[in-house]
Amino acid sequence: MKQLFGTFGVRRVANTVLTPEFASEIAAAYGTKVKGTIAVGSDPRTSSEMIKHSVTAGLLSVGCDVVDLGTLPTPALQYGVRKYYDGGIMITASHNPPKYNGLKLLDADGIGTPDDLEEEIEEIYFGKKQQRVTWDKIGKAYKANIIDEYIDEVLKRVDTQAIRDANLKVVVDCGSGAACDTTPYIVRKLGCELTTLNCQPDGAFPGRNPEPTEDNLTDLISVVKATGADIAFAHDGDADRTICIDEKGQFVFGDKSFALVEKAMLEKNNGGKIVTTVATSNAIADIARQNNGEIILTKVGDLVVARKLKDVDGLFGGEENGGLIFPDFVYGRDSGLATAMILEIVAKTGKPLSQLIDELPTYYSEKRKVECADDKKAYVAEKILEETTDYEVDTTDGVKIINDKGWVIIRPSGTEPIYRCFSEAKTPEDAEELVEWGMNLINKYLD
Repeated sequence: MKQLFGTFGVRRVANTVLTPEFASEIAAAYGTKVKGTIAVGSDPRTSSEMIKHSVTAGLLSVGCDVVDLGTLPTPALQYGVRKYYDGGIMITASHNPPKYNGLKLLDADGIGTPDDLEEEIEEIYFGKKQQRVTWDKIGKAYKANIIDEYIDEVLKRVDTQAIRDANLKVVVDCGSGAACDTTPYIVRKLGCELTTLNCQPDGAFPGRNPEPTEDNLTDLISVVKATGADIAFAHDGDADRTICIDEKGQFVFGDKSFALVEKAMLEKNNGGKIVTTVATSNAIADIARQNNGEIILTKVGDLVVARKLKDVDGLFGGEENGGLIFPDFVYGRDSGLATAMILEIVAKTGKPLSQLIDELPTYYSEKRKVECADDKKAYVAEKILEETTDYEVDTTDGVKIINDKGWVIIRPSGTEPIYRCFSEAKTPEDAEELVEWGMNLINKYLD
């Protein structure tokens, strides 16, 4: 049973739990197992530079060479690791508030480390079994830049001329995070008229919370309406998630953009394997059935989806939160290519985003969350499972309860002390009813 690692990596409050000493020892434990040349990058959080120095020291101390790729999106680091290096560590807390930071550990394919390796890393960490080398075997440190290459590779994968010919007006909100050096440049290179919001890196995230939820994107929605933009994009802190706002200023849920790109990918490739999680909309399965696709469901977590995509030679995958995975490019959620692909779809169809979304299978969803101490999560799950034995239940991840109205999934977060509750149904009223029922189940066992 892992004690430190969550859904993807380790996240803690910076300089309280995630101290320089903690980061260095975790990195040394990782380096003890992985060896070779390790790429290191970070998002622009105020604590990232401190932690990066500690991670670098830990890796060097066990004989790894370290390439510092600077501040960049997680998918750009994953691209670099897959192509050039033996592993990687991304210093980020993704969508978490500014006081947090974390370590996303990558294998040589650029995928988050698997459970068995994380258990070994924890064993080394807690047992203080890091294999420190002698003074003459200490690793060497370098700096490199992968961002320009990453951007060029994104552009190679879309019809750039079609996008330029569409003369789209685009607004980009990077949330002051790691996308500031990628998405605005991708959009401009695609010939779009660009307006930027929160596109200066700032680890305090002064413009908005780094999680791109509808409540956090009110300024972006206002800018879309004021400028008459065709589409807007927003990212989280480490730029692996992409959320769209349509030309009417309407928030587009991540499963909708997932379904839109899935449809285009299946049409282009005459079918293929689509990998997603048990918490993703039934619309994904509907579109697969309509386009010669096969759906494979996994636990929640982009690294789980990415690993399954690799195992089954999948075409495309992702999650309901705006994380889209293009396995021929990056084995992880990729904001850069997701942005370019959605622009290509709008450009080549000649349809506004709102119309494209309306043409997808229609489902309604609701999302809630509530605080729950980590040491109480297992108890709550056990009691909910006991109470739902008379229902159709899927326990791939948490408890997913399915009835004739739709489904509700109740699962503990792997990165925060909270429980999440998502529902989906054919009507908004049923979705609301299901999520309220799910929340009542959680709250019943929190006290």
